[in-house]
Amino acid sequence: MDIIEWSDFEKVELRVGTIVEAAPNEKARKPAYVLKVDLGAELGLRTSSAQITDHYEPDALIGRQVLCVCNFEPKRIAGVKSEVLVTGAHDAEGRVVLAGFEHPVPNGTRLL
Repeated sequence: MDIIEWSDFEKVELRVGTIVEAAPNEKARKPAYVLKVDLGAELGLRTSSAQITDHYEPDALIGRQVLCVCNFEPKRIAGVKSEVLVTGAHDAEGRVVLAGFEHPVPNGTRLL
């Protein structure tokens, strides 16, 4: 494991957002959803394409808070301009489990 300096970690813009829209990305080669994430007044609504279909249905994602990397360059993924990376971890079967919060946090709050 590479050791990083605190200043390296500070460069990653990790913020809390709430999923307000979720729909299948019909153009994706691997099953994925197009998400609209509310990241608060400063960043507004951002789009993400996420391969999270194993554990989640679109309707169940609405209102869920997630942790997003907000300062990657936007990337075209299966016809979608993905502006943020929604974070998670793989379970024992390799399916993504979203990173989230135990209690509500204001949208746009930066991870410390």
